Amino acid sequence: MNHAALRQSWHPVCYSADLAAQPRAVTLLGERLVIWRDAAGAARAFVDRCIHRGTALSLGRVEDGALVCPYHGWHFDAEGRCTLIPQLEDPRRVPARAALSAFACIERLGLVWVALEAPRRAVPDVPEWSDPAWRVVRTGPFTWNAFAQRMLENFTDFGHFAFVHEGLLGDPARPVVAQYDVKIDGDVVRYAYGRPDAPNTDALPVFTHGERKDEMRRTRYAIHLPFTLIEYIDWGGADGMVYVFAVQPVDDTHAIGYCQVARNYQHDQPETVMQEFERVIFGQDQTIVESQTPVVVDLGNDGEVHMVFDKVAQAYRRALRENGFG
Repeated sequence: MNHAALRQSWHPVCYSADLAAQPRAVTLLGERLVIWRDAAGAARAFVDRCIHRGTALSLGRVEDGALVCPYHGWHFDAEGRCTLIPQLEDPRRVPARAALSAFACIERLGLVWVALEAPRRAVPDVPEWSDPAWRVVRTGPFTWNAFAQRMLENFTDFGHFAFVHEGLLGDPARPVVAQYDVKIDGDVVRYAYGRPDAPNTDALPVFTHGERKDEMRRTRYAIHLPFTLIEYIDWGGADGMVYVFAVQPVDDTHAIGYCQVARNYQHDQPETVMQEFERVIFGQDQTIVESQTPVVVDLGNDGEVHMVFDKVAQAYRRALRENGFG
């Protein structure tokens, strides 16, 4: 996959709630970064390497709104400029070249996002995240030995539900995937799918008990390139779910998935129920996806046999090619 195009995209690197007072080490596209909060509480991202002796700044601390190196106590401001060198007689007489490489960093949808180069597209907007009628439950993060594309594709694969998630998302007695349409809309892949609903389990009753038009579960999807998926689920009535699933491409063989689920029903249910449901689902998927080869798919010649129910994967890969990721 074209790393230049990936560098020009926003990627999640942690949940916002997990970035607190201390700096945090993350890896994105093989680069070690430090993320931290400045004096105003804004998230910042730098190369995790002090300009002085190459020490990991993520081992340091935040003091008076500055990132402090753990080795020699050099201070860096929110723009990456060194503002104080304690070993000097005048610690504020700092050479101009004592500065860190900084990256674009924003917070959206309960996540911290970083772009290694000027991003070509925006993080998608999901109105339910700011609507008090919807309660958001954070699940994961899920760390897999897999490339981000494989992780994202698995989330959209209808054919495996009956066999990998029996009793939770599918039924082996009903494995046929109904016909559906897929549309590439620039850098977004859109599709919708309806299927007979699997009943809630007693242990993990995460789906609606409320008004239903019928026994169908209706799902609308939008894949925002390269690795973010928005999924809307309803049962023909007022109750609905919204998934935001975004994948951090750590490197070519590792990925971290951040899954958040919003619902406008069952607000009294403990968050642990949804978290356990997703832990089970992702655990079932992990072994399968980590076994797939090649780890990084050749978008120009994948060598796989595709069937009609694989239209999403085919459209997704075509959209990646058409948008410069191939």
